Amino acid sequence: MDTTGNPTTTTPRLGRYTIDTNSSSITFKGRHLFGLMPVRGTFAIRGGTVDVAEPLSESRLRVEIDAASFSTGNDHRDGDVRSVKFLDTDRHPLITFVSERVDATSVSGTLTACGFTRPASLAVVRAEVHANSFTVHATTRVDRTEFGVTAARGMAGRRLDLTLEVTCVHT
Repeated sequence: MDTTGNPTTTTPRLGRYTIDTNSSSITFKGRHLFGLMPVRGTFAIRGGTVDVAEPLSESRLRVEIDAASFSTGNDHRDGDVRSVKFLDTDRHPLITFVSERVDATSVSGTLTACGFTRPASLAVVRAEVHANSFTVHATTRVDRTEFGVTAARGMAGRRLDLTLEVTCVHT
């Protein structure tokens, strides 16, 4: 992670922040070939906002992920995952996360993918707060079958471990 400046406070100042999509990333790890081979890849964040409130539990966030940005570096696999068999990115171009509860160690809310909305929780691993921005490093695990993505059972792993590194800038 590349952040500049010295952290100034332990919590961000109140107000609206936008996600800096150029400085933010979502990486994932999964398994394929009957769970024998690891797969790593990325998704791109299309945009989002964070409203920091007092108390922190009143804060809200919304993140939009470009489903078609799924990339593992294998064009054939990436095309299959974007197809109607898996993510069906033509019909479902966005994956969204909307918070319902925020605290210093976790963010809980709903994740919507492939037309299915399910509860999801992010574990906050680290946060760095600066004068006009903050960066959060968080993790979660997603079970693709909960979102109707059931193709290639056995060949494609059921779960993805996601790592988010999100930088937010005060607007």
